[in-house]
Parts: sequence; C-alpha cells; structure tokens
Amino acid sequence: MEQVAALVKEIEAFCRQAGLAETTFGRQAVNDGKLMRRLREGKGITLKTMERARAYMQNHASGNGAGAAGKLAQPTDRRSPGLARPIFTPVSPMPLTQRTDVLRAKRIEPGKPAGVEEGGREFRFYDNRQKYLMFVNTCNEKWVVAERVAKELALISPSPPAMRVFDAGMGDGSVVTQVMRRMHKRFPNVPFYIVGKEISLEDVRLTLEKLPDRFYEHPATAMVITNLYYTEAPWLSPRSLNAAAALNWKEVALTGDSAADYDEQIKDLQSFLADGWQAKASPKTGNPLYVRPSILVIYREDHKFMLDRVLPRRGQNDANYDLVIASQPYRARMPAQFKVEKVLAPLARALGPGGRMIVVHSAGDDPGLEIVRKIWPNEQPFITDRHTLLRVMKHELGKSERDLNFNTYADNRAIFQYHMHTLPTEIGEAIGTSTAFAAWNNSVYVAQIEDQRLEPVMKDGSYLEATREVLHKHGGLWFNDESFVISRRRK
Repeated sequence: MEQVAALVKEIEAFCRQAGLAETTFGRQAVNDGKLMRRLREGKGITLKTMERARAYMQNHASGNGAGAAGKLAQPTDRRSPGLARPIFTPVSPMPLTQRTDVLRAKRIEPGKPAGVEEGGREFRFYDNRQKYLMFVNTCNEKWVVAERVAKELALISPSPPAMRVFDAGMGDGSVVTQVMRRMHKRFPNVPFYIVGKEISLEDVRLTLEKLPDRFYEHPATAMVITNLYYTEAPWLSPRSLNAAAALNWKEVALTGDSAADYDEQIKDLQSFLADGWQAKASPKTGNPLYVRPSILVIYREDHKFMLDRVLPRRGQNDANYDLVIASQPYRARMPAQFKVEKVLAPLARALGPGGRMIVVHSAGDDPGLEIVRKIWPNEQPFITDRHTLLRVMKHELGKSERDLNFNTYADNRAIFQYHMHTLPTEIGEAIGTSTAFAAWNNSVYVAQIEDQRLEPVMKDGSYLEATREVLHKHGGLWFNDESFVISRRRK
C-alpha cells in the first residue's frame, strides 16, 4: 500500500503540472480511465501497470511524448496567474527485483496501511502527544465538532430504556461531554447509556476528569469506557475466545451527593487504568493494540434501580445506538476500503432503528494545507472525500443493510471551519515565534506529516517564515472539516 500511495502522489503532481485530467491520464497511460479512483479506493494494482504509469510520466516529462502531457516546459498555476510552478520530476522507479522483494507478491493488496518506518513499524502521527496537546489547546475544533453533532439531536427520538450513544474515539472527552450537556438540555429526564472507545491511557484520564459534573447534572447516566476494537466496542464483546476470557470488567457505583464526591472516587481508578489500558504496537501495522481488553462502567449508586435495564452485562449487550459519533476515527491517508471495512461499516451496523451516525474528518483546501504546501508543494494528505467513502460503504454493506440511508449533504452543510485561537494583536505586522510555531504545529498535525519528514525542514527558520506569510495573507489560521451522516430507518 506504501507503493500505491507513492504512485497516487506522483500521478497527482504530474496531472496538475501537465494540465491533464486524471481520467485522461489513466486512458493514455494504462488504458483505464478509472485508474486513480480505483487506487484511492484501495484497489490492487499489478507491477506491470505501475511500470506503465511511471514510464508514461517519465517519457512525457522529458519531452518524448506528444499532446498536452508533453508540454511541461513552464506550466502555470491556474489559481495564481503568472506564477510558474516547477517542472515535474518523476521519482525514479524502484528496480523490479527490489520491488518484488518489498511486496513479496505479484500484486499489491488493498487495505494495508502506508507509512512504514525502518524496522517495519508504521509511524502513527497521533502517538505524538506534544503535537496533539498543542493542537487541542490552541484550536476550537472540539467545540465546533460538538456543535455539529448536537444538531443531530433534533432528529433523534430515543426509545426506552435509554438514549444510547457511542463515541468512536473519545480523545480527551471534550466532544462527548459537550454533547452530553446538549443531551441533558433536550432530554432532561431520559436515562443515558454512553459508550466511549479510547485506547490512549492519557486520554481516558482526561475524559474521566470531565465526568463528575456530568453525573451531578444528569444522575441517570451509565458511562462505559473501553479499549476494544471498532469491531468489538459497540457490543462490549471481544471477538476472540482468549480475549473474552481475559476481559477486564470493572463497575464503579458512585456514592455521595456532589461532584466533588464523584471526583474523589473517579481519581481512585488510576491503578485500574494503569493496568487495564496498557497497549502494544501491532507487528504488522504499528497500530496500538490492547494488551488486555478492558471495560469500565460508571454510574451513580442512588440510580442503580432506575438504570437496571440500561447497565451493560457481560456477553449480553446489543448495540442499537441512537447516536454514533465518529470524529477523526481514522488516519486520513488510509485507503477508502480500509476506512470503511475496519471502522465505518462496523459502526453503521451498530445503529438502532432511527439511529444516526455522524462522521467528521479533515477536508483540506484551507490555510493550514497552504502552509504545508509551502514546504511540500505536492502534498495531498486528504485522499478520500465523503462521496468516495459513501460509495465504498454502499458496496461494502450491500443488501445486508438495506434500511440505511447515506446522506452526503451539500457543501454548505457538510463542510465547516474551525480556527486557531489568537489574540487580536497576535496577527499584525510582526507575528511572534510562539504564534507562528503553534500555527505550524497545528498545520502539520492536521495534515499528519511524520516526524522523519519534519526534522530536516525544521533545521532552519524557513518553515516559520512560510507560516507567517500565510497567516498575514488570511489574517489568521483556520481548517476545514467535512461531515456526513448515515442513518437507519425506523421500523
């Protein structure tokens, strides 16, 4: 898949600089107008086809070909008239024997993640805690996403015994706790059953810090936190027998009558968390895996009777969620097929009648991506939009989920912005280093640029000057997120 991702980037750069449509390239190079769409969807490609595509680019870039693609002398960017872009220089193809050793097969299989470092371990950008914390504390994405999710509440009518919510990746808990406030406002007397999936120990701790006030305001709340996989977490049931036998299940019935009482009891869970939320890296992908599957159930003791039909029990849990929140649940550069098969399809199957799943991911085409492209002009981290994902979803789910609706919505509803926090005086003639660095950090965080690519760039100050230039141009920094909804019809 690493080779496929590299090929997609080469073709994108070639087509932009040649003024050539991707479908035209596909037809002329390999007699397949749908080549790029297939690659982005994670389809396989033979080594022979890869060789033909690269040979076509190499021949036309050096002027050996005819037609539009051969005219690459000084291409002009249509978006910035008069600004010439660099001539496309194709990457020298890896020798066939070497590629065969890397791929160990005649065909590159879809669904395998890109970005493998030396030693075979995939780099996971979100494991970089410092970048994450700076992003969360200097941008309002969590607020804006929570606002977008809250709009779905008006379209939900929960059925007894509770309103059921699944958060597919809680992070620090900012989104789910803000949504819980909106839920209380709309459904003040309805019991809540909320399941949050999170494998990061530190994020679980940050989430727990925000919960005492939620239990005080809405006492009929059953809060469940788990480190299970996407294919397991909605049902709170490990798929393998060994994992099920080792399941670490803990229930905490909070006592007292104040948020301070609940806070003290939640803080006492640190030793349980340290043991239950240990993680290891997958030897194949580098993705974090749980060492031991763990489930933490928290509720108020004085509402246990009311929550009897709501509280989960080992091996007896349905999904049937009224609301599924999937905010940035996958790595942007992963193929569409991987995103659907490993994340989105299992979550869609977990929806109950009338349930709604809202998916949010980065969309690009914003000042943040402009900063990144000042350094890496051909960078394209956001390879699949909502239309592509929903096409793959329909194919993946097929006839087994006929009662699902796939809602892409128009851009004015699907795409929204969030901003980096700045003081009124920070974006002026002189932009301080701390502001510029925060903007740079947030831009490369959203674009998921790996550390090994950042190190040589950050040896001088040119990246900060590029960042300041974009901040001056736009008067600040913002990013675009894209959303879409999958809903299940009522019976």
